Amino acid sequence: MPKEQKAEIVAIPAIEIGKSTLTIIGDSALICHNWSSKAKKEMLDKQMKKAKQAREAKDPERDYLESLYTVPGKEGFYFPSVAIKAAAVDACSHIDGMTKVLARGAFHIIGDMVKINGEPRPREDMVRVGMGTADIRYRGEFPEWSITFDVRYNKRSVSLDQIVNMINVGGFAIGIGEWRPQRDGSFGMFHVAEGGE
Repeated sequence: MPKEQKAEIVAIPAIEIGKSTLTIIGDSALICHNWSSKAKKEMLDKQMKKAKQAREAKDPERDYLESLYTVPGKEGFYFPSVAIKAAAVDACSHIDGMTKVLARGAFHIIGDMVKINGEPRPREDMVRVGMGTADIRYRGEFPEWSITFDVRYNKRSVSLDQIVNMINVGGFAIGIGEWRPQRDGSFGMFHVAEGGE
């Protein structure tokens, strides 16, 4: 007859959630590159095996405006919050004692899109596409910018100081937007303003 097994009680500590408001300030211009309606249609047509249409004439003003992120029903311009978190998480490669796995689950930025404080201007760049073919791109650039956002974090996994450090390293080593340091550029660099709540 098997021995009687004693029930084991496992005490699970309650998760302790902290919340803070942070502001990042741009150290270099932020270049936006939202997918334009034209680019989305071309991708969809290709996936649906539709015949390729003749290439439309370039419209620099439309390309510039469509490169900027907007939120229906809201004024101003926005940026995907996931980019800021991705920069902070990728920065863990440059921080001792912090892993990307831990960072991903330790904090979250509230909301899909965060508002950019700043005025955009159009920029024209020569780029290489496909088989090295040269092309001209018209995109929106914020020469001076900042973004304020709310973060929620697990106080048992990470401190607010560690989150700020990750974001600062991410702003220096990774960046956000086009031609950021992670992609051999120097745009989209930032740091956390002092005095987070």
